[in-house]
Amino acid sequence: MTVGTLTSAKTSSLTQHIINGVAGGIVGGIVFGIMMQAQGMLPMVASMVGSQEVIVGWIVHLLISAFIGAVFGVVMSRLPANWGVTIGAGIANGVVWWILGALILMPLILGMSAMVLQIGEMQINSLIGHLIFGVIAAVVYRVMASRA
Repeated sequence: MTVGTLTSAKTSSLTQHIINGVAGGIVGGIVFGIMMQAQGMLPMVASMVGSQEVIVGWIVHLLISAFIGAVFGVVMSRLPANWGVTIGAGIANGVVWWILGALILMPLILGMSAMVLQIGEMQINSLIGHLIFGVIAAVVYRVMASRA
């Protein structure tokens, strides 16, 4: 194998990890989005881009989910390829993005700086959703990776 072939193989491999992660993020995002819609949270997500429409909330939420999935795929490309590590990483991913997204970025984007790092019932529900998202995204990622 030449250096160019090895570089191409590594790029393809990383690309496949990202694709697997995006797919996991979208599937996890759909499940989490259904939970959010049931709780009336999607207009708040839409308000991050100046709307109150549920469909806009869905679009924003799924774009964020795909991005988080892509990041997960990059991280997973560096970790051992087994179910335990993948599920553990999915749980950690859910917690990290709950802290970054729900507890820090979203309140700041919405101009609610007093809510940064505040934890109440709404934030606990969000944590549960993020954990479910993380596990589902990890399962989809691992299933797709095992078929590649």
